Amino acid sequence: MTEAHAIAGVPMRWVGPLRVSGNVADTEIQVPLATYESPLWPSVGRGAKVSRLAEKGIVATLVDERMTRSVLVEARDAQTALTAARMIEARIDELRDVVRGCSRFAQLIGIRHEINANLLFIRFEFSTGDASGHNMATLASDALLAHLLQTVPGISYGSISGNYCTDKKATAINGILGRGKNVVTELLVPRQVVAGVLHTSAAKIVELNIRKNLLGTLLAGGIRSANAHYANMLLAFYLATGQDAANIIEGSQGVVMAEDRDGDLYFACTLPNLIVGTVGNGKGLGFVETNLTRLGCRADAAPGENARRLAVLAAATVLCGELSLLAAQTNPGELMRAHVALERDNTTVKVGA
Repeated sequence: MTEAHAIAGVPMRWVGPLRVSGNVADTEIQVPLATYESPLWPSVGRGAKVSRLAEKGIVATLVDERMTRSVLVEARDAQTALTAARMIEARIDELRDVVRGCSRFAQLIGIRHEINANLLFIRFEFSTGDASGHNMATLASDALLAHLLQTVPGISYGSISGNYCTDKKATAINGILGRGKNVVTELLVPRQVVAGVLHTSAAKIVELNIRKNLLGTLLAGGIRSANAHYANMLLAFYLATGQDAANIIEGSQGVVMAEDRDGDLYFACTLPNLIVGTVGNGKGLGFVETNLTRLGCRADAAPGENARRLAVLAAATVLCGELSLLAAQTNPGELMRAHVALERDNTTVKVGA
């Protein structure tokens, strides 16, 4: 292998199994996590153990899915931009035909716009099958933009991407409208499991979630987000399954909910921007193919089903790590003791172990 084609090895381990149910998958399965932060494996593993001790496991509900690309056009003035926007939205069926002409799997499912001065930002929303859909959406948007410039009077080219998508940036619009897969995961943990496995109480986790995740994030100026470390689990899962790792920026937006239900713990993680795919760039590597197959995401299924399964497994993994960390942080010194012990034990960890 030449230096130009070298592969950077990141230690990877399989964790679990997790018990997952819901409107996409009903399974008990291990998940791969590639990370240099070795304490993440046992931490997620503890959350996975909790999922197996709950009656329904982690209930993962896929709420929505769409990939977006925004284009930018310039109009003579704001009134011309508004007229163009209304014309574009009224011609959605025509624009869907344009998309069908350039892609087998992309489908135009929505159009939104924003006008600033004489600039018109057009946000196209697509379904993209089993692909995460970045390139597919850009290709379709390029064809749409060319068509609009030829058929809509008073506008001229601005950019193929107007940053109103929004790709690999933490923004309010993605949290509100969604980009990728929107998944909600829920877990009802019996009080004896909260005490025996997590070494805490539902009341303590609820209090910490309010003070740390909600209030602390508010004071820090977080954007559509209130969680402890979604990004940790997402990055490890993304690297192990051939995803574009930069998408953890918007992917790690999301809100944790915790309720004390007579000593039992209701714990939920909402992730509105999970961008994952089971085909496309990065999926041809041998270890990625192996991991996706082992996850059941290479099945002979209708377009989109494998990617939906991957998304809910990613979201369930996030819940496991989030729950375990918050539980640890309710106890003075537990988090640091675990990090010191586990990181020293894993200083010589081998790639692929």
